[in-house]
Amino acid sequence: MAIETDVLIVGSGSAGLCAAVWLARRGIDFHIIEKRDGPLRIGQADGVQCRTVEVFESFGMRDEMVKHAYWVNEVCFWSVECHPETGEEFPDRIWRTDRTADVAPGLSWQPHVILNQARLNELLIGDIEKHSSRQIEYDAAATAVEVNSEEAGDHSARAVTVKASKNGEEQVYRAKYVLACDGAHSTIRKSLGYKMIGDSTDVVWGVMDIFPVTDFPDIRKKVSIRSDAGNLLIIPREGDAMVRFYLQLPDGTAAKSVRLEDLHETARKILSQYTLEIKSTFWWSAYSIGQRLADHFSKDDRVFLTGDACHTHSPKAGQGMNLSLQDGYNIGWKLAAILKGEAPPSLLKTYNLEREKTASDLIDFDRELSKLFSTKAKEHRDVVAKQFSDYFIRSGKYTAGLTTTYEDSSITNAKVSSQELAKNVTVGMRFPSAQVVRFSDARAKQLARHLQADGRWRIIVFGGDVDNADCQERLEKFSDFLTSKSSPIVKFTPRGADPDEFIEPVLVLCGSRRNLDDNVVNERWSIPEVFYPVKKPFQMRDPHKVYVDDESYNYGHGHAYETLGVDPNVGAVVVVRPDQYVSMVTSLDDHDGVAHFFEGYVGSQASTNS
Repeated sequence: MAIETDVLIVGSGSAGLCAAVWLARRGIDFHIIEKRDGPLRIGQADGVQCRTVEVFESFGMRDEMVKHAYWVNEVCFWSVECHPETGEEFPDRIWRTDRTADVAPGLSWQPHVILNQARLNELLIGDIEKHSSRQIEYDAAATAVEVNSEEAGDHSARAVTVKASKNGEEQVYRAKYVLACDGAHSTIRKSLGYKMIGDSTDVVWGVMDIFPVTDFPDIRKKVSIRSDAGNLLIIPREGDAMVRFYLQLPDGTAAKSVRLEDLHETARKILSQYTLEIKSTFWWSAYSIGQRLADHFSKDDRVFLTGDACHTHSPKAGQGMNLSLQDGYNIGWKLAAILKGEAPPSLLKTYNLEREKTASDLIDFDRELSKLFSTKAKEHRDVVAKQFSDYFIRSGKYTAGLTTTYEDSSITNAKVSSQELAKNVTVGMRFPSAQVVRFSDARAKQLARHLQADGRWRIIVFGGDVDNADCQERLEKFSDFLTSKSSPIVKFTPRGADPDEFIEPVLVLCGSRRNLDDNVVNERWSIPEVFYPVKKPFQMRDPHKVYVDDESYNYGHGHAYETLGVDPNVGAVVVVRPDQYVSMVTSLDDHDGVAHFFEGYVGSQASTNS
């Protein structure tokens, strides 16, 4: 008999597991099938960009991930040595030409780290098992997929059929939705007749994880070396001993003919002025650079391609695993919202709109970066090295994963936003952060840490300085709106649920926390009850939704209003999606705009109190 499920995830890579975390936490029925005989043991990916660390933090898994990781702090650039006065070249020698912080200050409150993909997957699997009884079905290889076009219009129907080979026997799955997370050679993509469009170069690179004994001074830093013997990228690995080498191999090299000895010899030539003894090689491979994008990312809003199944690129920018995981982060919350009755199925159209552009932008970036990486040092030596280091430094925000910008849709509304009210909070981008102080317990905290991945929307209200009578009046009127019949909180929160279960209001004030506290204690002013709701199971008030932009006892002043570009005398309202991306920026007077936005998102799907 066919196994029926709401969501079938084909493949247990980063994208599939990240989507499954959303589904498990929200109580959605799903299955994961994987053609391998067990979990990933040695992951080829290792770079974990700042945005991915933010994602893990939103799931509450950040500390466990980073405590064993290597933290990338500095990038050094080396090139062929020249005499400082005569300009005479020494082709057998290299020298450090530049250095920079790996992540520029202020880009993110999280670090860029190096950690094996197998360990990241292990953390995701552990969280899935914590929140769900589902186990990954190994030794189950998908062989074909079919969408019933007659049933596809009925989103309550299990209109997708997937056939799989499990232990030599055919198994059939029927699902409402299918996620193709089965890699660059995706069976699901091929079964749909979709193709990968793009090209590859003749440049071949080798990669190896080694345990080196060397006197090269920057062996525990991220390093780019350009020499006449070849180009080398060094990335230290977790554990303080292993190092990854990416090596450009000579022209005419065929990836299939590369031997480990070839990689060792090339590394010794590039670092010839230093000693290099490779004690052990943990893993190695060789590949040619290619950038490809699927011609379709979905089928009938029922089957969705993610990760390498729809985009492939070189590992130089450290984006592959990160982009894949964030594909799953994007589609996971949306499927959960639809299956929970919180959003219409049309929400799924935003997956293509958002992730196709993100993948396309990455391929364009990767193509330029790979070109600069692969340019020989002796070709235009006077400009190439400087051009490469400058480009690498300029692209730091991109490689940190912080430039993704989603276009206008039902859940991203830049056209009607008042961007000038929060100049550094960009509609369509992930919500930036700044330190604030929690009013209830004087704890300094990054504001973005409040935005946990639990499926809730947030209305972040920057109420300004309430010593200002105008600010106080605007805040009180907006708070009254949030508790009125026209409020999306009142209209769309399911009956019997906590008042913040669907939309959580968060208040950020500006000024002296002590003065504010005195005014509250002395009953000269009170925090609006919408930010202080009574919740189950004990009918206690939740005091943790109010923050102040003020000095903390131990961590100084976060200057959140200044950092985010909000005028304390005016304030702002920021609507944030469940995946931490900004949907809307507007004023505290725009009650109708906030109500209209959620009407457009929810439609007739959610439970109401009317």
